[in-house]
Amino acid sequence: MSRTRVHNFSISLDGFATGEGLSVDAPFGHAGHRLHEWMTATRFWHGLGVVEQGEGAAGSTGADNAFAERHEHGIGAEIMGAGKFGPPGWQDDAEWRGWWGENPPFHTPTFVLTHRPRPSLPMEGGTTFHFLDASPAEALDTAREAAAGLDVRIGGGPTVVRDFLAAGLVDHLHVVQVPILLGRGVRLWDGLESLEQGYAVEAVSTPSGVTHLTFTR
Repeated sequence: MSRTRVHNFSISLDGFATGEGLSVDAPFGHAGHRLHEWMTATRFWHGLGVVEQGEGAAGSTGADNAFAERHEHGIGAEIMGAGKFGPPGWQDDAEWRGWWGENPPFHTPTFVLTHRPRPSLPMEGGTTFHFLDASPAEALDTAREAAAGLDVRIGGGPTVVRDFLAAGLVDHLHVVQVPILLGRGVRLWDGLESLEQGYAVEAVSTPSGVTHLTFTR
């Protein structure tokens, strides 16, 4: 059976995976992009085409890059929450097509969990967004069928990742602890006491100041 994986999921020292005050102009609220600076410096990120020409070198190739690029391999479908697909209230905007333009970086069937489903949305590059009102287990069954034997990635945000962890549905979890304190927002670990007992846990610190934590069932 295909595995369920989480990759490149950044949290602050106090456990917050996003800040407070999310909006169309502030996708991560007051956290800004501080949680993801380690990744935007990597060659993997530059290779996604999200860095404009002339913004700098081709990106770092060290341990951060090695972890970041694992995000791509062997994935056949993604599941994400409504808060990752758009800002609060996007369900009221029939024209909203996600944050990523016409060619999103997923290139697989991508299932958005929302209590207000809408018709599927085909995009360029192989991504089709499907909108589901489903439990984690139901969504995973649907995504596994679409993945055709490949793995399913749980893309976030923190509430969705936490729900899948609480349901015992995550086989591989890669969390990146970033040395900042946010103080408010949405935390990952709430309600997951003793989660580590079901996983082999490894930690790798890198020169960028982050610590990569991998939980493998």
